[in-house]
Amino acid sequence: MAMFVKQISVSLDNTPGMFLTVSDCLGAEGINIRAISVADTSDVSTVRFVPDNPEKTITVLESKGYSVREKEVVAVEIPDHPGALQAVLKPLNEAEINVLYLYPFLGRGESGQPIVILGVDKGPEAIDVLKQNWVHTFGEELYAL
Repeated sequence: MAMFVKQISVSLDNTPGMFLTVSDCLGAEGINIRAISVADTSDVSTVRFVPDNPEKTITVLESKGYSVREKEVVAVEIPDHPGALQAVLKPLNEAEINVLYLYPFLGRGESGQPIVILGVDKGPEAIDVLKQNWVHTFGEELYAL
C-alpha cells in the first residue's frame, strides 16, 4: 500500500495579507497546517501545505473562491544529523526519481526525528525505493502528529 499524504496548493497575489486571509479561513474551521512552503515570483506566491484535514481544507477554500490543487506527496523521517538527507536523496537519485521540492514538517515523528515533505515526479516508485532503503514514510497518521 502506498504511503502518501495530501498537499494542498493555492496561488495568491503577492500582496500583503493574502495568506493571512487563507490562514484565518482555515483556523476558523479548526484546520491546522502541519507543513508549509511558499515560493514567490514578483506577482504570485504559490503556497504548498499539508493540513491535518485535506478534504475539509479543499471544501473550505473552494467555498471561499480559491483555486485549489491537490497532490500526493511523500513524508519521510530523517535522522537529525549532518548529511542525513543523503539516506533519502541518494536512493531516489539512483532510481532516477526527481525531487522537485522539499520542505519541513512542523513537528517531529513519534521517534523524535525530523520529517520532510517531498514532491517527486514518480510517487509510487519513490515510496518503493525508500522502503527498500529502510526510510520511514508516513501516510494519513501524519495528520495527527
